[in-house]
Amino acid sequence: MPAASPKAAAEQPSPRLMSLDALRGFDMFWIIGGAGFVEAVAAAMKPEWGEKVAFLTEHPEWNGYTAYDQIFPLFMFIVGVAMPFSLLRQRDAGIPPSKLYARVIRRGLLLVLFGAIFNGMLLLDFENQRYASVLGRIGLSYMFAAFIALNTNIRGQVIWIVGILIGYWAAMRFIPVPGFGAGDWTPGHTLSGYIDQKIMPGVLYKEVRDPEGLFSTIPAIATVLTGVLAGHWLKLSKKEGEQKTITLFAAGVACVALARLWNPWFPINKNLWTSSFVLYTTGWSCIALSISYLFVDVWGWKKLAFPFIVIGMNAITIYMVREFVDFPAIFELLFQRGQHKIHPAIWAGGEIFLVWLFLYVLYRNKIFLRL
Repeated sequence: MPAASPKAAAEQPSPRLMSLDALRGFDMFWIIGGAGFVEAVAAAMKPEWGEKVAFLTEHPEWNGYTAYDQIFPLFMFIVGVAMPFSLLRQRDAGIPPSKLYARVIRRGLLLVLFGAIFNGMLLLDFENQRYASVLGRIGLSYMFAAFIALNTNIRGQVIWIVGILIGYWAAMRFIPVPGFGAGDWTPGHTLSGYIDQKIMPGVLYKEVRDPEGLFSTIPAIATVLTGVLAGHWLKLSKKEGEQKTITLFAAGVACVALARLWNPWFPINKNLWTSSFVLYTTGWSCIALSISYLFVDVWGWKKLAFPFIVIGMNAITIYMVREFVDFPAIFELLFQRGQHKIHPAIWAGGEIFLVWLFLYVLYRNKIFLRL
């Protein structure tokens, strides 16, 4: 029998990690209204619980970490986990590097463009445009992490991760900033903020700094690469599902511990995407992935995870659509006569359900945004 061509081999269906779609959907759930829903439920039970939950759904002003800080790095980690099952599989099937590089660049730049549109580019006020964005960071980090993954083995990827984390810490610690010196972690005094002020066009989110600036995108590449390592591990067919779960969980605990040890010298800080923040959030991402993988792919609880899978299959779509379609306003228009007869928690849940129905229609009709 003749061997399959590289194109045919790459087009063969690959084992899809439904746990990855479910985890991505769980992550996006908090963005599409899950945080407000949980706050409303907690407040309905006890007002003080609502206050505690509200704290968890806010970002620290500077150093520190709350559960809400996990959403962004978890999504980027998931981007990396998917690479061995998609991009690297195509490479191994013989797809020419030029084609793969073109796809990577196209996807990365499209995300940067979508991020700029999300921030108001269609207003055509380029002088006051904020070019840094969440989607832009995802696009750039994905692009450079993909180039590294396509051209290195696992050992090389580990070296890149270590090099990026240590190199970023060394640069932030020892390169002096004019007027402030070296190693000053005060907002606006850091090397990251200084570089962004000098090279970023338009405006910065915090005037003198931007949490999605260019320089702090460098360690975010390491976040994606840690996901690539996790993907390699899950792709190993010779390992049992329970063994993969335990190892992922243990790796997560180890990363969290290392981050806590590094924290006094390089604080856990989402604004700067510090190396300790990369390790800390990677640790929790590994733990979350291990649980999702065990429940969905090992134990087969796919029906229970289905609501999140629907969200996860069109994550970028709903992120963009929500900026232009006011789902809460639509829900209020439909049910405004009963607004004062519906409990706030049920009302918040109804708004999320409307978004989910929109995504379900896309899912049933096999409409997915593919960059």
